[in-house]
Amino acid sequence: MGSNVATLDQASGLRRLTREHPIRVIAIASGKGGVGKTNISVNLATEFSRLGRRVMLMDGDMGLANVDVLLGIHPEYDLRHVISGERSLEEVIIDGPAGMQIIPGSSGAARMSQLSAAEQAGLIRAFSEISYPADILIVDTAAGITDNVTTFTKAAQEVIVVVCDEPASITDAYALIKVLSRDHGVKQFHVLANMTRNNAHGEELFAKIARVSDHFLSVRLEYLGALPFDEALRKAVQRQIPVVELFPRSKIALALRDVVKRIDKWPRPNGANGNVEFFVERLIELGHQGD
Repeated sequence: MGSNVATLDQASGLRRLTREHPIRVIAIASGKGGVGKTNISVNLATEFSRLGRRVMLMDGDMGLANVDVLLGIHPEYDLRHVISGERSLEEVIIDGPAGMQIIPGSSGAARMSQLSAAEQAGLIRAFSEISYPADILIVDTAAGITDNVTTFTKAAQEVIVVVCDEPASITDAYALIKVLSRDHGVKQFHVLANMTRNNAHGEELFAKIARVSDHFLSVRLEYLGALPFDEALRKAVQRQIPVVELFPRSKIALALRDVVKRIDKWPRPNGANGNVEFFVERLIELGHQGD
């Protein structure tokens, strides 16, 4: 009885908190793997934290999580333990760079990449137990177009699609946008070009996707910017330190900082879809549709 009351009090507190301080929920997706999506998620979260924002980074890759690998951290528990009921979501959260909070995913557990709708909903219900206040929740989704990817992506307020100059990356990014728009009602996407030669190269990549999308899909694509290929990033990955911390004056760090500034200027979330409670409710609703 006592634990139930505590949980209800926590959930009520979260609702009050999120109504007073709307939280921006951003899903970062790619379609194809290997385009630098997780690196981008980690560094955007770190840079937001460096700006004084309260950030939570969720590793949404349920089967091949690697946020912990990029940061050189070793979580004792992860989302697998939340799904099994062994730990609460708050108990698996760990501290990350610059004061961010990390929700570690699961690695090497194939079943975690194929959660049932009820299990996905149960996982997201666990968010109601979190008392940690946040300004931004960044969800690093898995590669591909799995149920987990579409579930997390369509429940977020903003979707960033990462693309690089490879035919497979462009094709898969378009396929992701197509599936999310036609089958799941997501109509706005921010496209971020990665590993580019220069800004013009990034704009060219965006134009390739935009031309096809404008012709065949009813969506709104916005160009978020270009991140250059930079050897500093490889060195940072080897050191397991975010490049914005290890090499803050490198080309890639400066470009990431520009992206963060652009995101920070987006209209603030408000009303029913301006907080983590919305994220929770949308995911529970999506889970019920699959029951």
